[in-house]
Amino acid sequence: MKFGFIAHPTSVGLKRYVKMLDMLQRSSNELHSGYNRELWHKENLVPFMNFAHITSATGATCEGIIRYMPLVADEMLAEPRVIAQRVIQGIEELVEDGAELVGLGGFTSIVGRRGEATAEKSPVPVTSGNSLTTYAGYRALRQITEWLDINPEKEPIAIVGYPGSICLALSRLLLAEGYSLYLLHRASHKDQAELLSHLPEQYHHRVTLTGDPETLYQSCRLFAGATSSGGIIETARLQPGSIFIDIALPRDVDTEVRPQREDILIIDGGCVTATDAVKLGGESLNVTIKQQLNGCMAETIVLALEGRREKFSLGRYLPPEKVLEIGEIAEKHGFYAYPLASFGERLERQQVTNLKRYYHHDIYDQTSDNTSATQLAFIDGLLNQNAEREDTLDRYRQYVNPMMVDFLRLQHCDNVFQRAAGTTLWTADGTAYLDMVAGYGCLSLGHNPQPLVNALKDYLDAQGPNFIQYISIPEQTAKLAELLCYLAPGNMGRVFFSNSGTEAVEAAIKIAKASTGKPGIAYINNSYHGKTLGALSLTGRDKHRRYFQPLLENMVEIPFADLDALEAAIRRDDVGALILEPIQGEGGVHLFPEGYLQRAQALCRETGTLLMVDEVQTGLARTGKLFACEWDNIEPDVLMLSKSLSGGLVPIGATLCRAEIWQRAYGTADRFLVHSSTFGGGNVASVVALNALRELVAQDLPTRAARSGQYLKQALEEIAAKYPFIKEIRGRGLMLGIQFEQSFAGAVAASAREFATRLPGDWHTMWKFLPDPVREHLQIAMTRMEQSLGEMFCMKFVTKLCLDHNILTFITANSSTVIRIQPPLIIEQEEMERFITAFADVCEELSTFMD
Repeated sequence: MKFGFIAHPTSVGLKRYVKMLDMLQRSSNELHSGYNRELWHKENLVPFMNFAHITSATGATCEGIIRYMPLVADEMLAEPRVIAQRVIQGIEELVEDGAELVGLGGFTSIVGRRGEATAEKSPVPVTSGNSLTTYAGYRALRQITEWLDINPEKEPIAIVGYPGSICLALSRLLLAEGYSLYLLHRASHKDQAELLSHLPEQYHHRVTLTGDPETLYQSCRLFAGATSSGGIIETARLQPGSIFIDIALPRDVDTEVRPQREDILIIDGGCVTATDAVKLGGESLNVTIKQQLNGCMAETIVLALEGRREKFSLGRYLPPEKVLEIGEIAEKHGFYAYPLASFGERLERQQVTNLKRYYHHDIYDQTSDNTSATQLAFIDGLLNQNAEREDTLDRYRQYVNPMMVDFLRLQHCDNVFQRAAGTTLWTADGTAYLDMVAGYGCLSLGHNPQPLVNALKDYLDAQGPNFIQYISIPEQTAKLAELLCYLAPGNMGRVFFSNSGTEAVEAAIKIAKASTGKPGIAYINNSYHGKTLGALSLTGRDKHRRYFQPLLENMVEIPFADLDALEAAIRRDDVGALILEPIQGEGGVHLFPEGYLQRAQALCRETGTLLMVDEVQTGLARTGKLFACEWDNIEPDVLMLSKSLSGGLVPIGATLCRAEIWQRAYGTADRFLVHSSTFGGGNVASVVALNALRELVAQDLPTRAARSGQYLKQALEEIAAKYPFIKEIRGRGLMLGIQFEQSFAGAVAASAREFATRLPGDWHTMWKFLPDPVREHLQIAMTRMEQSLGEMFCMKFVTKLCLDHNILTFITANSSTVIRIQPPLIIEQEEMERFITAFADVCEELSTFMD
């Protein structure tokens, strides 16, 4: 059976989209066959899509034609009689093309008295599609109430657009389930008895009629709307937790842009999505129009699949049993109201359940007094909640970083762990994951190392003092400073304590400026020193810096491994220090060429320039020596540490320098307190750090890291030799980077050329005459897209290692094509073998294309 469908654009933007498609389609025909006056004549309907062969989940088939009437709602309502005639003309055109049933979209049915007047004049049966549209909105609302665990007796629902056909049918379905309803009608409808007469009398006591939206804002948090005018509800007025099911177009909320509020949801409620079992004509790369199909069009398809040439949805009254009937038939054929979407973007369950608190916790009531009792109840509720995984994701999304949750969900790495020990993390259901990231190098001793935990508990149980700076001298901090100066290379004599690596770098910047009197510091391109403003000024990667300009002045960037540029920078009169990482960690685990670091040290000694070595990530046994700079016999003037200084158990950072440098910077009455930190240098962090350093030495972790790293690197190199998409395995000890190089260069351009060649007409000539700025921007976009494809390939390794093998890895901060391998230094041989086997498996599985 063949169907036809008359759609219409629901906004000016979509009308222009249709106009663009029409222009391109006619231009393509002209390029192919030459100019023809008939080609450019006025059309009643604009061609949009032909479904040559639709197969449903049951194996039923049909075909169809979709055409656009290029008018928005206001244009249709301005001349309803003229438009009604055009609709009939459009039906006749579709019938000429073989349509045996015609669906009417939105206003193309409204202008014909909800399809009734149109049906009287149509040569074939027509349907408005409102029954399946209603069912889709009803199922979306049912899913929402299930996820939120809504009690129908306690939560009224507002219906916006009563007594329109969709709203009337939906009201009858909800009343039958025990809900109380607020029905918003046009203010001009004054006859309350007439409005109630559309509903069974036994439900009248659960209905509140109103012509004023103000009534709804404080009374309801669940809404469903389907009006012919749109823009009725002001999203800014909705209560926190409100959910609006927008069933039909035009939208009934006051904007077509996703609301900025994160405490409400606007859901596209009149749409269905086809399952994988449904084939809508030819499909390439699994790409076809299957998601968020308007219910009115989907109803037409379903009726055609059933071979039902009948007037199904017409007029104001849509019997609830017919709404449920078409819904069941649609689901049988593989069309469902799920997944839900908001403004076309898919919604996950957690985004809905994120609002659950507004329905089940009185302490979230925005109208209640913010007393100490309610605050305490709120706090205790959080502390005592046995949080589900989705609760944590919800909170992080709403209160920390929603983009991070979306990113990890996209990569299927949105884990929430409940327990950690050694090299292993466990989710709430007991699934164990091998951690090859280890806090980006923090967890040298693994998660919750018992000697450190015991030392911390013992100190706290003894009620040892912690933050006593400037009223007393912290005993444990003084011990830690002595130990660090004893262990560090060079003649270190002073230590400043902070809370993180970037703070340690900030302290180094100030030491350099204060001790040398020079404003400039040289740094290496592709370096990473942190994200506070000063450290960022020395981080050689634009993607971290671009939004925070201007940064510190007089900072001089040096190309990586360029000795001439290094010497030129160091000999500048305004440069007082050079900062570098012995191995660029976040830059992609890059080692300097042999001899480079020695030459850098010699130049610094010759010119009196401070050599500042950032060992935040490389230090404390990670690379196979206690300090990575020892591989090249480097003795820094300033040394920065953090990450594994406390075994990752508590935050701590340290900036070491030679005593004479500290004396020049801070050794006077006016200067000795010009740089300080409230939390830096507390006894608790120092106790943990002291014991972490002891364990590094007691377990001889530098030797263990060197041995394990050599074994792991050799095994990975053997695997990499088989797969050209792995460019290199870099690093030292247990600080390794896997560089991927799956090139997609030229892929997008080739795709464009292929389409230009295969499409009718001469599209290559069309490309030539695009304006230069358009061509330039397209070229940039194509290049960036190809780069993104390479990054996507790398992230698939992260995803597959996580999902298929329960192994955690991640990319480096500066490069999305390098996976970091930085497990705890205590990793066992068996665990390394597990990772090697898993990595080999993933390489083989992703080896379809090898350049």
